[in-house]
Amino acid sequence: MPAVPNFGIEGAYPRRRFRKISTGYIYTGIGYDDMVFGRDEWPELLSMLKERGQLQSIELADEGRRADIHFLPGTCDEAKVRANLVVPFFQIEANGRFAAYVASITVPLDRNDEQTLFEHMIKGDALLVWNDSLYRFAAPNVLNDKSREVVSETTVQGPQFGLSEDVSTNVKHIRQRYNTEELVEERMELGTVSRTETVLLYDAGKVESGLVDELKRRLEKLSEPIVQTTGQLQNLLNGRKRTLLPFMMLTERPDRIALNLEKGKVVILMQGSPFALVLPAVFYDFMSAMDDVYAPFWISRTIVVIRYISLFLAITLPAIYISVVSFNPEFFRVQLALSVAGSRAAVPYPSFLEVLFMLFITEVLTEASIRLPKYIGATGTTVGGLILGQAAQQAGLVSSIMIIMTSAVLLCSFVIPISVMTFAIRIVKYPLALVATFFGMAGLVVGLFALIVHMADIRSFGQPYFRLFIGEPSSSYGEVRGAGKRP
Repeated sequence: MPAVPNFGIEGAYPRRRFRKISTGYIYTGIGYDDMVFGRDEWPELLSMLKERGQLQSIELADEGRRADIHFLPGTCDEAKVRANLVVPFFQIEANGRFAAYVASITVPLDRNDEQTLFEHMIKGDALLVWNDSLYRFAAPNVLNDKSREVVSETTVQGPQFGLSEDVSTNVKHIRQRYNTEELVEERMELGTVSRTETVLLYDAGKVESGLVDELKRRLEKLSEPIVQTTGQLQNLLNGRKRTLLPFMMLTERPDRIALNLEKGKVVILMQGSPFALVLPAVFYDFMSAMDDVYAPFWISRTIVVIRYISLFLAITLPAIYISVVSFNPEFFRVQLALSVAGSRAAVPYPSFLEVLFMLFITEVLTEASIRLPKYIGATGTTVGGLILGQAAQQAGLVSSIMIIMTSAVLLCSFVIPISVMTFAIRIVKYPLALVATFFGMAGLVVGLFALIVHMADIRSFGQPYFRLFIGEPSSSYGEVRGAGKRP
């Protein structure tokens, strides 16, 4: 058998060797060799990676034929490289046949374009040296391609598994649910440093061309070095940064994505993020759950009504409490007014301080439940809430009615299906409580009117944002028309 030749970069570094035997080939270990290509003939990139200990190479030799494979361990699937390049090298005897095989599974590269070489290697491609030419073989080591259980948009009757953190796997799941030739898939990279793989999905027969053009224009203007998740991308695309309300919807459900694609929306997927960004989105979209589609008509309509009532209570109950206790007790019947006054007899400070204190406690408990490990988060916050509430009431810091009101506000805010709107509602109630502190019920009414006017003035990529009524078509389940230039 001919000696295994040295082949590759000038210098010595670990290399995997294979040699042919009668029944196939065997792995002969890792050794150190001087490679035949000098630094003036081979890209400096591989020399740099070799010096840093980041490059791994496989040397192949068989009866005068020889090849080298270079890749970055961890980012490249070595088992796939061995199965598709190493094994065929020894199984295919004829040199011409192996050259044809290589041409069918690889893409030729220019060895002088080091930036392109590095980008391909970082993405998990293996570089094959064959016949003094350079090829790349796509073999990314995908770690998180398994669909995970839905966490924030659970349903009773719908699918229980959502998106994964691998963008190609997510595209496959969506195509299985939205099986049409009109579905367009456009890939790009976001982030000047991270270069995160991003996919745009839309139905070419239903989406407005102006919407796609406007979205591409905003994406091209992004200059952030690191873009990692769709939540971060949502903030970067938001043209009105001072508003509390979301203009784009984050979802982890493939079935919701399929419904929005059918109605002319654009979906953005990113590598490493299990959430998709859907746009445009209007107010009704954030109040709709997938159970509204799967449940019978009257049941789903009743639940939608309950959501809107809960939304109203979540943003107005603190302000109503301050207004009635401090300014307008005549809104209550005499018995109820006396009961409220009796429960506050031991409270030493005004009602608005009482409300702010309890709302602060509930916000802390909510954040703690999110940040704590899931096995102790629910138990810790429940026990903490019970102890704090009971101790505060017994110490005369808050009234018993205040504890009831705070619990109702917290529960009502969690009825909203989309979590990003839940976070917005948690903030909206504070400005209303503030105006009620100074102006009572009149201030609350003016604050609600200003909120409604603000929502009516907003456009989400050209779509009217404030769609509230059940019978009104929404851009999730109704027709989308037009696309504007500001959200």
